[in-house]
Amino acid sequence: MSTTNPIDVPEAFAALYERHSGASGRAWITALPGLAAEFLDRWTLRPDGPPGHGMASLVLPVTRADGALAVLKLQQVTEDNIDAAPGLRAWNGNGVVHLLDHDPDTGTMLLERLDAARPLSSVADDGAALQILAELMARLVAVPAPQGFRHLADIAAAMLDEVPRAVPGLRDPAERRLVRTCAAAVAELIGEPGDRLLHWDLHYDNILAGQREPWLAIDPEPLAGDPGFELLPAMDNRWQEVVATGDVTRAVLRRFDLLTEVLGLDRQRATGWTLGRVLQNALWDIEDGRTALEPAQVAIATALLNR
Repeated sequence: MSTTNPIDVPEAFAALYERHSGASGRAWITALPGLAAEFLDRWTLRPDGPPGHGMASLVLPVTRADGALAVLKLQQVTEDNIDAAPGLRAWNGNGVVHLLDHDPDTGTMLLERLDAARPLSSVADDGAALQILAELMARLVAVPAPQGFRHLADIAAAMLDEVPRAVPGLRDPAERRLVRTCAAAVAELIGEPGDRLLHWDLHYDNILAGQREPWLAIDPEPLAGDPGFELLPAMDNRWQEVVATGDVTRAVLRRFDLLTEVLGLDRQRATGWTLGRVLQNALWDIEDGRTALEPAQVAIATALLNR
């Protein structure tokens, strides 16, 4: 098998990655063709189409020695993805893509081939799409988190420590009050942070059509914690459709109620941890230099608080 030049790194991916990762990103992009060649040889794989990419990884369709279809996922090891492979092993394909092989030193993974052209966002009916997502989420959070994963308790504590420094960065006094209210909700729950294995980024574009099952989750950033911390990415997904209903509060609560019903969650507790997720996003935005909250986050938090 010749692996002289197994991939051409898409220019858009290279530019995006270098912009977000600086010098280390440039070095990784430069080394990427060689890294791909190494794992094509090591795992006896043959390229089977052009590479795809997200913001942080390159995915190369491949064929295994036995003819089975797979994808080679190339990514730098980061705090966000360091537990991805152990998480996928813990789920063992139950509602999520199968992990076929993994190199912990480079973060490279060999994964079951899904249909990247058919994300769940391609399902036009939002209610049907949300039901599919909720049922997958329920299966994922049914698994207890193994020892050693990042824990919501630590993340929540770090958020609460950051609030006093971050809040003054917001221009609007009402938004500053909202962030403090979210922090108060987290403070009430931090003593019971949960022990489920969370995906942490489950939205429509992180669910793809498959052959083994109709739909399977991809790209987890595993975390041990309460399932209520999982809901926000699904609630602000396809936000323009929420706005288009003409009644944002009603649409937000419909999504929240469907998710909590399918997962069997206590709604008061789930509200608190969803406010915690709003808090997390707010702190990230402030850290990035923004002085106003995302309107979707404000609308979701307000709808839940005013219920």
